[in-house]
Amino acid sequence: MTTINVEHKSITNLENFPIMFFTVIMGFSGLTMSYEKLDNIFHISNVIFEILKYFTTILFFMISGFYLAKFIKYPKAVKEEFSHPIKINFFAAFSISVLLISNLWSKHALIYNTFFYTGMVVQTFLTFYVISFWINNNLSINASNPSWFMPIVGNLVIVSAARESSHYLWYFFSIGMFFWIVLFTIIFYRIIFHDQLAQKFMPTLFITIAPPSIAFGDYEKLSSNFDNFSFVFLSLSIFFTALILFMYKNFIKLEFFLSWWAFTFPVAVACKAFLKAYEITGDTFFIVIGLLAFLALLILICIVTYETLKSLIKGEVSVFG
Repeated sequence: MTTINVEHKSITNLENFPIMFFTVIMGFSGLTMSYEKLDNIFHISNVIFEILKYFTTILFFMISGFYLAKFIKYPKAVKEEFSHPIKINFFAAFSISVLLISNLWSKHALIYNTFFYTGMVVQTFLTFYVISFWINNNLSINASNPSWFMPIVGNLVIVSAARESSHYLWYFFSIGMFFWIVLFTIIFYRIIFHDQLAQKFMPTLFITIAPPSIAFGDYEKLSSNFDNFSFVFLSLSIFFTALILFMYKNFIKLEFFLSWWAFTFPVAVACKAFLKAYEITGDTFFIVIGLLAFLALLILICIVTYETLKSLIKGEVSVFG
């Protein structure tokens, strides 16, 4: 069985620059998309969306540049990450980031197509590679954690990032939904019947919010319906969000790790789902929880950004091994 060593690493040089840094892009992209949805409802200011869009895109290229430099200079370090039973899941953060950037530029055909089809190809490869990695390696049950959802959630993001509904998108939706159920069963079993998640893995519990939240929007797009299945996905999104709130004591005293960025994207997609539900139904309940989710997202982004910058300045950014 593969054993999992959890350790602190300070990002003091390029060799230690982790693939997990792309979760920063996921967080800011989620904020940008949530604001866009909010602006569509309340007509606040398109300028703020444009600022967020350009900032997130520039940040994406900066992080991509650093990781490309690491790949060129330290290919062995990248190979080790790609062979690690936990870190391998975070390579999907790159493909998801590319897809999210495409969504931000959906009104610019050339930019959108470049990002979208690149993200779709990379995500498709990662799905096959990661699932075959799970099958071909005898992984310890303790290796399982909610970050396993990421290579699967990426398939659902393809659907949400697509500008138009097409039959081929059902393929990605089907893969995402099937493995979400399979992986949730495994991870829930691990959490209940085996050792509790280590402190540095606790933020990944927020990832449980993402699949039903994205699936809600995907299903509405593909079926052009807001029916009972829509309410199932929406209800699950509300449940997991409420469950995380109910467990707030598990998170308030956590030591800072880069995994804190796992707090942000799931809250963003839940916010977008709630706002979308309000657009469709006009139900006040959905706009209230949507606004609360957006407020929580803003607070989380500010806190995690501050802690990340502080740790970067001190050379103390910790990532789990």
